[in-house]
Amino acid sequence: MDNITHSVVGLGVGALIDRSLPPEPDTARERTRQRMLLTVGCLASNFPDLDLVYTRILPAPLGYLLHHRGHTHTLLAALGEAILLLALVWALWPNARRLLQVSASARRGAVIAACAGLLLHLSMDGMNVYGVHPFWPWNTHWVYGDLVFIVEPVFWFAFGAPLAAIVPRPRLRWLFLGLMVLIPVAATLLGFLQWGSLAALLAIGLVLAWVTRHAHERHGARGRLALATGLAVSLAFVGVQAVALQGARSVLAAAVRTLDPGERLLDSALSAYPANPLCWSFVTVAQDQAGGSYHLRRGLLSVAPGIDPVRACPASIAGRASEDATPQLAWLGERRESLAALRTLARDCHVNAWLRFARAPSIAGGLATDVRWGPLGSTNFSTMEIAAQADTPCPHPVPDWRYPRADLLDSAR
Repeated sequence: MDNITHSVVGLGVGALIDRSLPPEPDTARERTRQRMLLTVGCLASNFPDLDLVYTRILPAPLGYLLHHRGHTHTLLAALGEAILLLALVWALWPNARRLLQVSASARRGAVIAACAGLLLHLSMDGMNVYGVHPFWPWNTHWVYGDLVFIVEPVFWFAFGAPLAAIVPRPRLRWLFLGLMVLIPVAATLLGFLQWGSLAALLAIGLVLAWVTRHAHERHGARGRLALATGLAVSLAFVGVQAVALQGARSVLAAAVRTLDPGERLLDSALSAYPANPLCWSFVTVAQDQAGGSYHLRRGLLSVAPGIDPVRACPASIAGRASEDATPQLAWLGERRESLAALRTLARDCHVNAWLRFARAPSIAGGLATDVRWGPLGSTNFSTMEIAAQADTPCPHPVPDWRYPRADLLDSAR
């Protein structure tokens, strides 16, 4: 997920934890605890992305591909990150240190906020098509949720609206609420959101903001109803996405069988549209064992074509369906590539390292590209020029992530 989402969620969780604890005996300690838990929640929810500091340890693009969402995005590292974060708060924040020395509830809240923020970061990153490997070193497989778009405004509204509504200064409060409205409106005008999605987001925001102010007026700063409701909305949204994902996978499996009964579908990498559980973009990877090739296909689909046909899905996300597309499915391109060529290139140490990331590998024209991130034949942040690596040393250190396409590489490893 993007760091705005991580930050808003971390702040919301910190505020919810603070309002779930018994109040401190005086206003000064209460204010310090609130600020500390908001800060710890926000920082913890971003802490794993510190791996961006050392992605230059390998030449581009391998450094980013292999070390971002790498070791810092594991449960083992999260334990150390929680300890480090709490130690920094203790060492660098005198008021927080004094509070932690005398308040058991503040200590408990700080530990919960740090752990919750870190676990939420790993979980949210694991819910999209990029993936993580949280169980390293016991399991080095990538875990792909394929559930939500990498920038998901539902989470902004679910946690951001209650937070903005309790900002004490009216001008600042209206500034935050105004930004929450303007950003999705702009995204809709630019073709990234449907108008129905925008209406749903605004409805969520208005309800949560009203609940927040109502609870704040009746129960003061202890009110937590809207924050808990925002968390429930987020969990419900993920549940809806999970149901829609299973429907999308079934549609794709049937479509590939119809197109070529001789192929074996290995993977369907799906990406939901933001705030829209009906529209999905995808890349399928299938193997033609008889022909010695594998087949990449990109496209769009709608899990409810009678409500939201595929041609109505926002064109700025993954392209527009052609005029001959069915209401449910649109194919945007395909490419057959040689298994023998892939396995031969996999013996090159640079390509082999790159294949520890690539879930939908295209190796053609001297370029290695993961086609999850753009149209077939185009380049993106994952693209590596193979010839340019020929005279360079083998990359090191290369993490031992399991090859996402190990099913295509059996004879090359």
